[in-house]
Amino acid sequence: MAGKTGRTIRAGLMGATLLATCGAGTSFAASDSNVAENFGSWGFDLAGRDAAVAPGNDFFEYADGTAVRNIVIPPDMTSYGPFNELAELSRTRVKTILEELSAHPVQDPQTIEQKLGTFYATFLDEKTIEARGIRPLSDDLSKIRAIGSAADFATLSGTAQYGYQFTPFALSIQPDARTPTKYALTLDQAGLGMPDRDYYLKPEMQAKKTAYQNYVSQVLNLIHWPDARGASSAIVKLETSLAQAHWARQDMRDPDKIYNPMTLAALQEKAPGFDWLAYLQAAGVPDAVIHSDNIIVGEPSAITAEAHILAQTDMKTLKAWLAFHLADNAAQVLPRAFVNASFNFHGRVLSGQPQLTARWKRAGHATSEAMGMALGKVYVSRYFPAPYHDKMVGLTQELKAAFRIRLKHNGWMEKATRKAAIRKLESSAIQIGYPNKWRDYSGLSVHKDDAYGNSARGVAFEWNYWLNHLGKPVDRDEWDMTPQTVNAYNNPVFNEVVFPAAILQPPFFNPSADMAVNYGAIGGVIGHEMTHSFDDEGRKFDEKGQLRDWWTKKDEERFNQLAARFGAQYDAFEVLPGVHVNGKLTMGENIADLGGLTLALDAYHASLKGKKAPVIDGMTGEQRVFLGWAQVWREKLRDDTIRQRVITDPHSPPRARVNMPMHNIDAWYKAWNVQPGQSLYIKPESRVKIW
Repeated sequence: MAGKTGRTIRAGLMGATLLATCGAGTSFAASDSNVAENFGSWGFDLAGRDAAVAPGNDFFEYADGTAVRNIVIPPDMTSYGPFNELAELSRTRVKTILEELSAHPVQDPQTIEQKLGTFYATFLDEKTIEARGIRPLSDDLSKIRAIGSAADFATLSGTAQYGYQFTPFALSIQPDARTPTKYALTLDQAGLGMPDRDYYLKPEMQAKKTAYQNYVSQVLNLIHWPDARGASSAIVKLETSLAQAHWARQDMRDPDKIYNPMTLAALQEKAPGFDWLAYLQAAGVPDAVIHSDNIIVGEPSAITAEAHILAQTDMKTLKAWLAFHLADNAAQVLPRAFVNASFNFHGRVLSGQPQLTARWKRAGHATSEAMGMALGKVYVSRYFPAPYHDKMVGLTQELKAAFRIRLKHNGWMEKATRKAAIRKLESSAIQIGYPNKWRDYSGLSVHKDDAYGNSARGVAFEWNYWLNHLGKPVDRDEWDMTPQTVNAYNNPVFNEVVFPAAILQPPFFNPSADMAVNYGAIGGVIGHEMTHSFDDEGRKFDEKGQLRDWWTKKDEERFNQLAARFGAQYDAFEVLPGVHVNGKLTMGENIADLGGLTLALDAYHASLKGKKAPVIDGMTGEQRVFLGWAQVWREKLRDDTIRQRVITDPHSPPRARVNMPMHNIDAWYKAWNVQPGQSLYIKPESRVKIW
């Protein structure tokens, strides 16, 4: 792990893994002609339905069945649907920008345009990368070989914040959840090369664990590490021990449990065996912070156990472990043998992706990782019309008004808590399209013909950027996503929701569509992000973004009872034979889906201002709202991707995101004449209504 890593308590519409693995495909465009072609005359593709299926038996199949069956997932992708399609459009636009800027790369670029173009061109220059072989790794490998003590090991682990070296812990700088006006250093569990502890511990993952050991051995051979086979066995054994100590993902969703402030002395006492002072100093943390401020520890028992395991592990294994992860981290800027080995495991084995993503896409991703906001500034100037921004502002206010009414008439919440909840909603901020200010990349050094160095310096630049935040007031204009990202998120510490420019296109936001469809689509997304402020995590933060208990005990108990009932519905949802959704892991996203769709429906009703909704192609206004939400989730996933996401992703799979919230909404039953005996029917008293 390198750079700004660690926990995240913000909640996004989709998992980041989706966008990282997207590949080729036909792009949506925002022109009127393509809107008509892709989404019919009023914003919904009626041909994509399976009208032979009763809505009450499987609404996902009814609304999306034919379209999903006809999807052919491109070979360089693990899933395909609207998110992927828009992400591909965003990538293509970024490519256009970067190809223009990279036409004449310079040796030592000075302007941001030169840096973007040279970074991109250098990443694409496979001939030079092949010619350099593993020489770019030589200095970092020499540092690993030179380790002679536990202090040396901790020191080198700390330097991972500045490049491709590996650290067994995740160190990051984020707003302090208890004092959200200041930044704090956070420390979390890490050290695994596979996506989650379950890959090491569950018997059904044994084949992937074996494949991982083979991959470790392959990479060690590529860097000429001695006894690659024996070292790979020891490394997987070490990581299995770490996995046993790790907290499960659902346990890390509780912001109270992961907030454990400790002084350096307390950390040294609770987690002996690792040189924490050497680690933090090597990471560049100022002495004043190390010795005076608290470190927010996420998983104390795991950190204690990891420190003990590392202390008991022989130095030969630790060195091999660091060497493997160094090469694994840097694979994309190393020769083709590393790229292919990395893809064969991370892409093909773990996710079922048949084909490596095109080099230009990986080059665009790497450039965005290093200078994402600089790219975003150009992207917004070219591809985000001002009317989109203004229209979104209006829609967010409508959704906010609908939520205000919901909170005002909440039947299970006491007056004091309800009043505080309304105050939190009123205080919430909404950012649309792009941040209020742009990042300065003048301090980032980029050199032609040095792909490894460019990417490593990008990591170092990012870490130094965050180090510079320590001791300063929290900047609420910071964004966690670039404008060219197809996603949205809620940041509870800022009490804000953010909608990047790239998601504000069909089928999410379609200026040419019937507004009922827009309410179901982008309205549902807006409501989803707003509801995150009141899901099982977000509800623990107040109107100022402070982690504190502002609920009455009875309200908390009632909320937890409703959430448990809702979670049980998802626990019973089978996505593959024997594979079920984890209702606890996905709780926040599921609550947000239910809230988002409910608020979208309310906002649509309010927009009619007492007038009767028109009927279009035999579809009522309410029906079109539900169809708008369903169309957003027309996605097909590979089986291995489904298995991975069920373990690692806090979002439920597409079918669940359509069917599960709907069958808890009374209006859905009336709109589609859903009757007892149909598969999705649940009795009125069993329907869960939270917000």
